[in-house]
Amino acid sequence: MYFSKREQLLFGLLFVIFILFLSLNISLGSVSIPIIDVLKGLSGGKMEKESWEIILWNFRLPKAITAILIGIALSISGLMMQTLFRNPLAGPYVLGLSSGASLGVAFVILGAGILPSFLEGFLVSNYGIVLASSLGSFLVFLTVILVSQKMKDTLSILIIGLMFGSFTSALVSVLSYFTTAEKLQKFTFWSMGSISNLSWNEISLLGIIILIGITLSYMIIKPLDALLLGEKYAQSIGVNYKKTKIIIVIATSILAGSSTAFAGPIAFIGLAVPHIAKILFQTSRHHILFLSTIFIGSITMLVCDTIAQVPGYELTLPINAVTSIVGAPIVIWLIVRKKQF
Repeated sequence: MYFSKREQLLFGLLFVIFILFLSLNISLGSVSIPIIDVLKGLSGGKMEKESWEIILWNFRLPKAITAILIGIALSISGLMMQTLFRNPLAGPYVLGLSSGASLGVAFVILGAGILPSFLEGFLVSNYGIVLASSLGSFLVFLTVILVSQKMKDTLSILIIGLMFGSFTSALVSVLSYFTTAEKLQKFTFWSMGSISNLSWNEISLLGIIILIGITLSYMIIKPLDALLLGEKYAQSIGVNYKKTKIIIVIATSILAGSSTAFAGPIAFIGLAVPHIAKILFQTSRHHILFLSTIFIGSITMLVCDTIAQVPGYELTLPINAVTSIVGAPIVIWLIVRKKQF
């Protein structure tokens, strides 16, 4: 894998920025911890206050790792979807994957009461929610791809994705109407998005699932470069298009589904981050974009989470609201820029 001097410099800069915002994310919050003490704690040293150590290892560090994992998963899935559809506005949220995952979780949380008790016990567990979320995103993504075979207009594909999102939202509303207040409250809190309630075991599970998705994605980096020039060109140089598309569907469903299951539907990260990477590195080579979206996705989620925890106040904003505030202007700019050229 070859990197130019400019690319090496940019990756070095991104690494420094990543370390900086990781330290700030762990340091800032309702209780501020000096960065020097944060570094001491992470390196195994003794921090000035015992309470800071508890906050670091039980709250701040798990949340920061979750933010990094979610940022990576959504960014990589967005990059693959934009390449597959050859559309800059494709992303997990826009094409209905997040809505499909939400519908799967809604069935588990809101509708599991109609099932036998032993089955309900499994479904409402973290494993059941992850399975339902991934399955929901997989089915929606598969449906969008099947429909896209009949329609070459990328704008129509995006509209269809939005319609799937509206359809799944309507089903969720129906389930919400017939469920109990307790289950509705649980689903509502989940839908706002949160990365602060995961235990180390849950983070380990999320990490393993995302690692599987990233591994599948890495396997098709070279075919992704060919797909930028279209299906026929990719097949003409020996790319197995059907196999590549299946891997993209599975990997994207795993990444977007698991992220939504553990953190709720988080908007705009998967859509905006790949564009930031392309603008920063000025390339379409996926071995560069793959690594750069990992860094930029992590940094973006750490920044959004730092804003969401409102440093100095006993207040936490929904992470989905913060990512929308950050990501929406980028999407608007992309649309305006596309119209100008």
